[in-house]
Amino acid sequence: MAFSSTSSTGRAISALAMLVMVSVGIANAQLDANFYSTTCPNLLTTIQPVVQSAVNTEARMGASLLRLFFHDCFVNGCDGSVLLVDNSTFTGEQNANPNKNSLRGFQVIDQIKTAVEQACPGVVSCADILAITARDSVVALGGPTWNVLLGRRDSATASLSAANTNIPAPSSSLTDLIGNFSNQGLSTTDLVALSGAHTIGQARCVNFRAHIYIDNNIDATFATSEQANCPSTSGSGDNNLSPLDLQTPTQFDNNYYNNLINMKGLLHSDQQLFSGGSTNALVSTYNSNPTQFTTDFVNGMINMGNIQPLTGSNGGIRTSCGIAN
Repeated sequence: MAFSSTSSTGRAISALAMLVMVSVGIANAQLDANFYSTTCPNLLTTIQPVVQSAVNTEARMGASLLRLFFHDCFVNGCDGSVLLVDNSTFTGEQNANPNKNSLRGFQVIDQIKTAVEQACPGVVSCADILAITARDSVVALGGPTWNVLLGRRDSATASLSAANTNIPAPSSSLTDLIGNFSNQGLSTTDLVALSGAHTIGQARCVNFRAHIYIDNNIDATFATSEQANCPSTSGSGDNNLSPLDLQTPTQFDNNYYNNLINMKGLLHSDQQLFSGGSTNALVSTYNSNPTQFTTDFVNGMINMGNIQPLTGSNGGIRTSCGIAN
């Protein structure tokens, strides 16, 4: 009898475990590269030319659009909350410290949403538009492509406090960065690979001033050259821009890692990835093996895009990306 009882309990536990696994599988399966194949079959060809045109007009826009997706996903998941605009009764995330006077590209997202709504009204979420636009921006600047998993829905809320807390600061230590990514369910490999997005784009003086004037883990000649465009006095030249990758600032490649090895990371947080810590080896790998970098970057983008999406009956489809339904 004791043996029979134990077996019954074991079968019950196994059945419960299988149910949980099936439930998790169903939840994950809700994101699918073919999600809009019947409801909006021309979605990708509607978005791509708008992105390409924006990048052709201003190469920096590619980095800005990619960054929007990062800043969306790191705050309560990839739900389009970063696009919601403040009004008299609603406080969004755009005025959070990491975003204020920094995030760009909202007008491009609005152009894309208008085009998508004309093609298939009320079907495609702003969260999915961000995911596709991020991929298309990388491709437009010479980077890899991948199948974007789709099926996210839009949130009706945003979190200023989470935006201030969850988005990695340019002053972060390696320990902070690893912990921050881990909190999002992302690995250290994801951290180092996704940081390679800093092969494109620019940073404001206010975000790298301390690194070029105070830190010791920086090439002296590089620091001096950056100081010419970034005065040491706080409030002076705060918005002056410098490319995150001096070598090829508008080309998506692996030169970012070469910069780090040569102690020419523009941000303190960038150089932390190659300062004698646990990520040194991976930086060296990506520097010498661009194929491994692009493989891990693509995997990292897919992993990041899977952070807490709203699917099924959760969330909604906004008509305008800046306004909750």
